[in-house]
Amino acid sequence: MFSGGALGVVAWRRTSAGRTPYWNVGAQLRPSRGRGIGTAAQRLLVDYLFAHSPVVRLEADTETGNVAEQRSLEKAGFTREGVMRAVGFRDGQWRDAVRYAVIRGDTARPDMAEGPESGRA
Repeated sequence: MFSGGALGVVAWRRTSAGRTPYWNVGAQLRPSRGRGIGTAAQRLLVDYLFAHSPVVRLEADTETGNVAEQRSLEKAGFTREGVMRAVGFRDGQWRDAVRYAVIRGDTARPDMAEGPESGRA
């Protein structure tokens, strides 16, 4: 199912609210909608960052029109926090974005077993 090279990249950058650091995460994947790859990649990244850093919060942002990414973030355990108006400029237009976050210990986080190979992603 995943043959043919790299499917994309996930990345994170440190940011902070005052003196409290946290990570802002993102993913850029080859088109492959409906296979659960984005969800699985983001779940793995969440687990990795919580296992290897002391941060309590991870954030992710996506344009309001990117419904597939919003669903992927929610399936990966992120909670929608709000809309940031005119936060990005692309294709000659200011774009709104949705902010998502997951907090260490969130009980609402789905289990990692619900990845693409399970058929439930």
